[in-house]
Amino acid sequence: MLRLLSISSKSKSNSFRRSSSISSYSFPHLETHLCSPTNSPISSNSSGFPSNQFNSINPAKTPDGYSFSHRFDRNFSYFCSKIGFCKVSSSGYWLNCANLRTCERKGSGVLRVPGSVSGMRSFSSESDRESMEYDVVIVGAGPAGLSAAIRLKQMCIEKGADLSVCVVEKGAEVGAHILSGNVFEPRALDELLPQWKQEEAPISVTVSSDKFWFLTKNRAFSLPCPFDNKGNYVISLSQLVRWMGTKAEELGVEIYPGFAASEILYDAKDTVIGIATNDMGVAKDGSKKEIFQRGVELKGRIMLLAEGCRGSISEKIMKKYNLREKRHAQHQTYALGIKEVWEIEEDKHNPGSVIHTLGWPLDQKTYGGSFLYHLQDRQVAIGLVVALNYQNPFLNPYEEFQKLKHHPAIKPLLEGGSVLQYGARTLNEGGFQSIPYPVFPGGAIIGCSAGFLNVPKIKGTHTAMKSGMLAAEATFGVLQEGLNLETYWDALQNSWIWEELYRARNYRPAFEHGLVPGLAISGVEHYILKGRSPFTLKHGKPDHEATKVARLCSPIQYPKPDGVLSFDVPTSLHRSNTNHEHDQPAHLRLRDPKIPEQVNLPDYAGPESRYCPARVYEYNPDEKSQLKLQINAQNCLHCKACDIKDPKQNIEWTVPEGGGGPGYSVM
Repeated sequence: MLRLLSISSKSKSNSFRRSSSISSYSFPHLETHLCSPTNSPISSNSSGFPSNQFNSINPAKTPDGYSFSHRFDRNFSYFCSKIGFCKVSSSGYWLNCANLRTCERKGSGVLRVPGSVSGMRSFSSESDRESMEYDVVIVGAGPAGLSAAIRLKQMCIEKGADLSVCVVEKGAEVGAHILSGNVFEPRALDELLPQWKQEEAPISVTVSSDKFWFLTKNRAFSLPCPFDNKGNYVISLSQLVRWMGTKAEELGVEIYPGFAASEILYDAKDTVIGIATNDMGVAKDGSKKEIFQRGVELKGRIMLLAEGCRGSISEKIMKKYNLREKRHAQHQTYALGIKEVWEIEEDKHNPGSVIHTLGWPLDQKTYGGSFLYHLQDRQVAIGLVVALNYQNPFLNPYEEFQKLKHHPAIKPLLEGGSVLQYGARTLNEGGFQSIPYPVFPGGAIIGCSAGFLNVPKIKGTHTAMKSGMLAAEATFGVLQEGLNLETYWDALQNSWIWEELYRARNYRPAFEHGLVPGLAISGVEHYILKGRSPFTLKHGKPDHEATKVARLCSPIQYPKPDGVLSFDVPTSLHRSNTNHEHDQPAHLRLRDPKIPEQVNLPDYAGPESRYCPARVYEYNPDEKSQLKLQINAQNCLHCKACDIKDPKQNIEWTVPEGGGGPGYSVM
């Protein structure tokens, strides 16, 4: 995947409006140096893991037979040829070191560009960063963001309008940071792209069986299955969003992977007008490297935030504008999902088989469960979801997942197989009670950034997509019909999202007092009241406050991995294709550097060394044999668990350089 990292200028900053067609850009002549990751050798960072290594298992293909990366490469190459880019290989990235040279300034506010299509572009001297302006800027190329982009372009076609739409994505390619179970309910996709079956969407394995087990250490007991997965599909969500990316591009959406939105831009009235990407080529000590490039400002008349669970920009927006308080919403609750995709023996494979479990290996006070989905091509997705309001600081979600695979009901399935990919991601579990007011001055929050996951269904993709579609329709009304973006909020409350989440609202808080009470209350909700309870249960403490001090809890001894079914963290991390530039400022920041050694370690036994599924946080002895926290930021899977679970909320997750992080292909 090609990565345009930045566009910098030796002169003053220039701001230009872009049309919806890439062929009608207006640019000056540029001197540019580019380099391609596709031909770069695999190198290792300081952690010993390969850099720029991306799994190519079953890449998503477009109808013309090209992968999404290839399609973007062709489009981007055409874009480069129009503005005079020349390609130079260096360090595995596409770098743009452009110098604007031959522009003629005409008057105080306009540049005339020799040889350009339109010949005109606006000029701004307020910033030293390049600025690109669109009608709509969407942050995040996941199901919600791409659904919004597609719906906007569909409405442009329906109404004869022309709106420029840009999607910015921090992953190295579309889908690289997408991880989900996923038993997919196609309801929203049926509305968005009714011909998806004919258009070769990577959705083909229908649910063939649906089982629900209660696990003890050595046995699996079948329970009545509360899930209705008839007509649903077992899919790879990372592959689906790649396909959606091609659909969006075909409609004229501009998608830029490898751009990490790090800063919110406001106008004088405190209205959000855009985002800025982070600077590239900054060394760990803060100095500028030879390849330093200033970030880019992406401005939109409307901003849609689709960053996924615990999005860093979205969280800042919610706090600044008090969006939870505006709706009197409760705090969000979260879980950590850890997943592997295996290739198993042919005679054990049963495409479409779906199994969910409760119970072991988790204790009865910890909410969570596992899943086992049979995909196509002998692939099986197995995962464990652990609610992050667990109490015992000695609990290690990664190690609990390793134990799960040794259960007598699961072990025989995996024996003789091999792991293709590993990953982890947090998910919202707050549901109806925790949805914030989603509209802010200048934009809206959509998808899992707002939190539309249906907990009892264990599904959120369909609701995320629908929220993006509703936001797109409201956005179109604002830009073309003079309406107010509040119509998005009204549409949400009148949609099937709202009805679905309202009926499901009491399932997750029912488990606040343990597994048995939770099963009893949720059973009544599902089979008797059917979501029509006259009351709404509240969530307990925020996840970080639920952690007890270590002296009140018992340490947990985990078995060593056998290297066959269970694995150590470095082995799993290698399978996630995670890569970050090592020499950059840590994107995991401590608000108070003293808290780890003075509070977390003595009071909570250093829980960050256990709740992180990538061993980012380690306590190592210094020269005086005193334990000090070491942050291995290059290992980060972008799961956001640390930002949520740290007992004192001392860890702030921020975006690293664009393109860093995992490289999922089948997750």
